Amino acid sequence: MKNLIFIFFLFTTLCIKAQIPVLDNYNQVWKTQSNNASESMPLGGGDIGLNVWVEKGDLYFYFSRSGTFDEHNTLLKLGRVKVALTPNPFKDNEGFHQELVLKDGCILIAQNNTKIKLWVDVFKPIIHLDLESKNPVQMTASYESWRYKNRDSKGKANNANSYKWAPQGEIITYKDSVSFENNGIKFYHRNRENTVFDVAVKQQKMESVKEQMLNPLANLTFGGFMTGNNLKPHGTYTGTYQNTDFKGFNLSSIKPSKKHSVELYLNTSQSDLNVWNTVLKNQISSNKNTSKQSEKNTIKWWNNFWDRSFIYTQKNNAAAKDSVYQIGQNYQLFRYMLGANAYGKYPTKFNGGLFTVDPVFTNPDLNFTPDFRNWGGGTMTAQNQRLVYFPMIKSGDFDMMKSQLDYYLSLQKNAELRSKVYWKHNGASFTEQLENFGLPNPAEYDWKRPADYDPGMEYNAWLEYEWDTVFEFCQMMLQQKEYAGEDIQKYNLFIISCLRFFDEHYQYLAKQRGRKALDGNGHLVLYPGSAAETYKMTYNANSTISALKVITEQLLNLSSKQLSKEDLGYVKGFQTRIPPLNYGEIDHHKVLVPAKTWERINNSEVPQLYPVYPWGIYGIGKPDLEIALNTWKYDTDAIKFRSHVGWKQDNIFAARLGVTNEAAKYNMLKMANSDRRFPAFWGPGFDWVPDHNWGGAGMIGMQEMLLQESNGKIYLFPAWPKDWNVHFKLHATQNTTIEATLINGKLTVLKVIPQERKKDIINLLGKSETEKTKLN
Repeated sequence: MKNLIFIFFLFTTLCIKAQIPVLDNYNQVWKTQSNNASESMPLGGGDIGLNVWVEKGDLYFYFSRSGTFDEHNTLLKLGRVKVALTPNPFKDNEGFHQELVLKDGCILIAQNNTKIKLWVDVFKPIIHLDLESKNPVQMTASYESWRYKNRDSKGKANNANSYKWAPQGEIITYKDSVSFENNGIKFYHRNRENTVFDVAVKQQKMESVKEQMLNPLANLTFGGFMTGNNLKPHGTYTGTYQNTDFKGFNLSSIKPSKKHSVELYLNTSQSDLNVWNTVLKNQISSNKNTSKQSEKNTIKWWNNFWDRSFIYTQKNNAAAKDSVYQIGQNYQLFRYMLGANAYGKYPTKFNGGLFTVDPVFTNPDLNFTPDFRNWGGGTMTAQNQRLVYFPMIKSGDFDMMKSQLDYYLSLQKNAELRSKVYWKHNGASFTEQLENFGLPNPAEYDWKRPADYDPGMEYNAWLEYEWDTVFEFCQMMLQQKEYAGEDIQKYNLFIISCLRFFDEHYQYLAKQRGRKALDGNGHLVLYPGSAAETYKMTYNANSTISALKVITEQLLNLSSKQLSKEDLGYVKGFQTRIPPLNYGEIDHHKVLVPAKTWERINNSEVPQLYPVYPWGIYGIGKPDLEIALNTWKYDTDAIKFRSHVGWKQDNIFAARLGVTNEAAKYNMLKMANSDRRFPAFWGPGFDWVPDHNWGGAGMIGMQEMLLQESNGKIYLFPAWPKDWNVHFKLHATQNTTIEATLINGKLTVLKVIPQERKKDIINLLGKSETEKTKLN
């Protein structure tokens, strides 16, 4: 009997240790208040993001919204809210509780019989704060604005806008309008008539077509209205937070109460100010007495969001929160941050998304306002942005990708006008460091240019001839159909326009140099080109060739029936003009090279492995995997540049190549807890905090360790260690979802929808590197 009892307890203990976490395990629970805004917790929904923290007994939150660009293309925050209670239940840390409830998308704060719930309506731009207390309390809810006055922007402060290090004259962040109105506070910023759009158009010699161009900054007004039941205006005050002075506007309780609520209604639009005001008023009146149903709708949305994809992890027989546990936790936390901008007009920015705070917490030398972030607000850096959006494919978040893909679609005409004005040919010309109106960033374009320099070019050693980054977003467009079966007809002509630019521009450049437009084999001469920002002045860069090959092939596979006869013939003809990939040899090993030739190295990306990721020409289940493995193992630049920081994607390369030990190493480093209180506030890396391309690259790497596809086969655990317990649900092509549970090295659950795709599953758990190279 004693032996039976011992065996029972041993078995129970092993089961408990092998228990894989569930979503609720990853809720962040803080038992002490925060020291400052850097110790804040993210909250969001729809297209709104908050940083929430309790400091010295008062509740604070910054709030931001997608698309709030000022005259200089700074992504401005909408303000800061402070909530103070009397008597104060948060006067110390005794019994303090602050929790991010992932499942419902809300933050709960509780202490001394007082509970506050903060949540954001996913479907309407409204922030809600609901308070319940056992005893009546007096509330003062204050709107704090550092833009209550004009502010000069000097020196590095301009890195937050599109002028960066090259401001043209005096740069002023203009004051907002803030006032008491109808027992609430109205606040808004309206762009002045002249913006950086006008400056860039003149700088870049596009004035002849200016009236045809999309201008996202003209007449843009953004802000909102803060109100609450039982609240009335109660004067103003001034103060300083982290060396930035501000003005506060108080709403105070008419009488103490056991229940309080505060709502912030937000409105952003390019419209007449009267129209903006009318829309805001209608929004407020139409939402009276609907918050309970809105809350239910929001909770349902978050519940469905978590159900469609997840990765929960833990090491075999480890303590509850080991390092493998962390990567699963941080995968979920970062995906939550991405969900905060599910339906924004503009994509989630790689350099902080909606969750930046006072810059002194990232760099103490940058003593600027909370609006600051490095690398600009309305400037999109495609090499970084792609890593924010690629993980949404396998997580099945196709609805969240529309803001990024439609952003490019909106700029097609402006990009095509560039080609017409500068070179008199067709095709959409997209540069790296792209403004939200489709022209190069003015500072990167450079003001001090030789008089005879091509006006269509960025005069920039890092960015010159880097045109091909748009193709990764073309790939995402095609994957909408490949994975989810969505109608992508609206993207087909955009993709063709991007291909046409390469076709016509490189024939144009060849004719500038001589008589022939193509080489002796009838291929385009992709010179001068660029392999990412690293290998410059390339001849036939492999990263570009891979992009052209994959995009044309996928377009023909997925969209042939939707293309006109003329467009179909064009794409097939273009396919014959794409040059072949280039190879080299290192220590008698055949390897992929960055290009046929190049003149210099500027950065530390590894485009010689782009045929592996993102283009998938090489990988598990595909021919000649050994060539790609040789490149990983022997290329001295690839080895020298290897890192987990920021946008580095060595964790992804290792996973795609099936190199399990190194995939585990780099993904563990990538997705380990950040140095900040909130574990997924990584950075600054090469960019800013929180570094969203850091988190995105980590998500991709974990997905690729668990699930890959090739030639109709679905490979499970291609680079996943046997002793990492995991429960995951990911998406594959043909509207397929795979849910699997691995415990103690055994696949215990495998659920494939639709069921007929179960026959395509191949389990690679524990397979050697040699075995993986023989799978094609």
